[in-house]
Amino acid sequence: MISFGHDEIVKYPFLAEAGQYLKDQGFTLEQFATDPDLQIIVDRAYERIESASQGNIYNYKVDDSSNKDSSLPLEVFSFLIAIILLKLAGMNTLVSRFSLAEARRAERFLEKDLVGKSNKTNEEFATKIFLDLFSIKIKKNGDYFTIPIADYLKHAVHFHELEWKLINRHVENGMVFLTPHESVRLTRKQLGNYIGTRIRSAQTPESFQVFEEKVAKLVKMGKKLTVTTTISTEFPPCIKHAIEVLNNGENLSHSGRFMLGTFLLGRGQTIEQIAPLFKNAPDYKERTTLYQLKQLAGETGGNTKYVCPSCDKIKSNDLCFAIPECDNIINPMQFGKKRL
Repeated sequence: MISFGHDEIVKYPFLAEAGQYLKDQGFTLEQFATDPDLQIIVDRAYERIESASQGNIYNYKVDDSSNKDSSLPLEVFSFLIAIILLKLAGMNTLVSRFSLAEARRAERFLEKDLVGKSNKTNEEFATKIFLDLFSIKIKKNGDYFTIPIADYLKHAVHFHELEWKLINRHVENGMVFLTPHESVRLTRKQLGNYIGTRIRSAQTPESFQVFEEKVAKLVKMGKKLTVTTTISTEFPPCIKHAIEVLNNGENLSHSGRFMLGTFLLGRGQTIEQIAPLFKNAPDYKERTTLYQLKQLAGETGGNTKYVCPSCDKIKSNDLCFAIPECDNIINPMQFGKKRL
């Protein structure tokens, strides 16, 4: 087992070893709720959640050795207090956004550690994370990393872009070659799920008065982000599934968003009617969503209006959930209409 140093605890506070380190410090939840000197940690925890709710990655420079020791408790404890605030708020949308933001934050460190040019221990530690968290045996091969085909297919199933298809990858002797960035990106969903599971499985702690104001703000914040969409019986199952994914606060693939956006536009809905549907997505940004919908509608980008992809295309992207009513149609736009 590779021992944890200060850097590892700050970079990956969601790991079990980091949690054990915190227990060894002898702090109790009541101290964070009653000690004025620890209020800064509660404030930082709230800021961490707020940043994630806006689709941003919490930014902290671990390399600042001048204050590394003093900042350690603040950065690690703020993560744990953030989990407590999330549990007390009980807003699934915030948990999903926080989990994704923390996963993306960890990616930066994991990619750097994986390269390990200046520190071999960091590289070994990164490969240990791949093995322990994702059950992936990753090996360095020159400037690339290799993983078994079976492991690649298991994790690449979440990607629908062409570059992730196995036929488009460099494969030798049953091993898939990936850049450091691709290696880390491959596991983002699993890392986010891991963090989310840790949060959801944690016991709901006793609430203290000092937490109540921030919890109330988080509940209000979560409600603003949460949009429940009624799924029309006239929608085909692929569209219903895409809406359910968003309603559950989960991430919908790029291909899924393209399918959903073009379908709803094709059914006559306006951009203003469609945009709120994406609010539940962990990576939601209003400006980006509106821009992408306007592009699909042909209002920007050369006035090219996009149409809903065919059923064959949707099947190739693993977005098809066909039912008998789908027989004889070749495009979701035909669903519910008279078929020949």
